[in-house]
Amino acid sequence: MWQQIAEWVKWLFQLTHETRMNREDIKDLRQEVKELSTMVQRLAYEIHRVTEKDDHEREKLQLKLDNQLLRFERRLTPESAEREPKE
Repeated sequence: MWQQIAEWVKWLFQLTHETRMNREDIKDLRQEVKELSTMVQRLAYEIHRVTEKDDHEREKLQLKLDNQLLRFERRLTPESAEREPKE
């Protein structure tokens, strides 16, 4: 009987120790999840900023291209056609 009680006490101490270790592990894992979540939010923000920057760069390039095309078309137009009197 005393041996069985000793085994139960030993088992209880083991469970207490394992429970304490599990709680510490859970606390550490929660902290890691929180940090990872913050990193994901930062990455999402950076991706959004890069996308916006790329959109603006594309728009600027499109405007430059349009500008160059207009200049090219203006050079192709004969000057005499521009100076002809309109009726």
